[in-house]
Amino acid sequence: MARGKLVSTLVLGLPLLFLEPHAVIAGEGQDAPSGSEIDIQYEQYTLDNGLEVILHQDETAPLVTVNLWYHVGSGDEVPGKSGFAHLFEHMMFQGAKHIGEDVHFDILREIGASGVNGTTNPDRTNYFETVPSHEIETALWLESDRMGYMLDLLNEKSLQNQIDVVRNERRQRYDNRPYGNERFAIAAELYPEGHPYRYLTIGKHEDLENASLDDVRAFFEKWYVPSNATLVIAGDIELDDAKQLVDKWFGTFPKLPKPDHVVVPAPELTENKFVEIDDKFARLTRLHWVWNSPATLAEGDLELDGVSSVLGSTGWGHLSKRLVDDEKIAQSVWVYQSGSGFSGQFHVVVTLTPGELEKKRAAANTAIQEEIDALIANGPTQTELDRHIIGVESSFVWGLEELGSRVNQLQFFNHFTGDPGYADDYQARLRSLTPASVQAAAKTYLTKPHVEVLSKPAPKDDAPKDGAPRKESQ
Repeated sequence: MARGKLVSTLVLGLPLLFLEPHAVIAGEGQDAPSGSEIDIQYEQYTLDNGLEVILHQDETAPLVTVNLWYHVGSGDEVPGKSGFAHLFEHMMFQGAKHIGEDVHFDILREIGASGVNGTTNPDRTNYFETVPSHEIETALWLESDRMGYMLDLLNEKSLQNQIDVVRNERRQRYDNRPYGNERFAIAAELYPEGHPYRYLTIGKHEDLENASLDDVRAFFEKWYVPSNATLVIAGDIELDDAKQLVDKWFGTFPKLPKPDHVVVPAPELTENKFVEIDDKFARLTRLHWVWNSPATLAEGDLELDGVSSVLGSTGWGHLSKRLVDDEKIAQSVWVYQSGSGFSGQFHVVVTLTPGELEKKRAAANTAIQEEIDALIANGPTQTELDRHIIGVESSFVWGLEELGSRVNQLQFFNHFTGDPGYADDYQARLRSLTPASVQAAAKTYLTKPHVEVLSKPAPKDDAPKDGAPRKESQ
């Protein structure tokens, strides 16, 4: 079998980017001493059918993590099909030809598996489980059967069941919780109709309701092919044995065309947008400013991460200290850069304390703009930037202790750069940040038009039934 092979050492000293954007929240300290460098040995190769395989050996505990990324997310959806990537993640747990129907979790529970789940974001859908090392073949059998034979058990009952589950998930996480409608309001202002980021990964209720078996089949046949997936096996394994098992369970699948991803850049706002939401679930007023920003690992992404620390870090971040500690008009300040595959968002979120809301709102808006302007004019100090870099690196080192986190880091870099060993380059980029480069990124992105969302507790006798936002241009 013809294979490409790369054996490399991954030198790590970077943040847990694969888990969530680097967010700085008032009340959470970010300082920690920098950890030492850690070497992760891995071997990467590709099967004839296009499936990427990455193997990492760690004999610390008799456990093996199997982690499979399909390179499709909500960013690949088309109008009228929002929420499909996430819906399909749910469908993948409903069974396959040889596994049987709705027994995936039962099988893994019986063999003592842990960390069993799947997740979807704009860029990818992943499935993972950690099993006792002697049960590695069971985990590979499960993932193989889903990849090759999921459609054999596809039926209307399972589809309707999971549509109801996903719609209920949207109600729990967005529709019926404090500030849940903010994200939809922001996306509606940042992205026009037709942009895949407009309706978030969870999707629209009406699109989910209209999903058909033919839609699910078409989605699977296009995106869930070996050439669009990366399999990582890590833990207490023998490399040669693991390769034989990969060949056994995945090597016979045919080579199918790798689907094309249509890049959809973020549109430029021409003016500031303002949205006001009467939130029947909120108890405190919240201000939320958002700018379009760079994609994950693109130029400016790490620099804006530094901006978020300088503005939002507890106790020393300029905006957090001013509003929470000095003026005492905010309960919390949350600042973060959140990149995705096509583009990102830079967020400033301020939750006000009760009382004198109009006065506090005006003061908070003034503070946000003044602190951003000051950072653009003066940049951060070297001490502030060093503090950010040390905090980011040290948080990563502690996170790598868990095998699943290590695996996801390999997947993350492979997905976004094509190189699981990108850590050296990333670490060099992180450590090369300067006050001037962070200042320049703030000037480039935070002087552009942005979206402002004001979420207020709805009057008890006048709470809007649909939570519809009121908006205007500025």
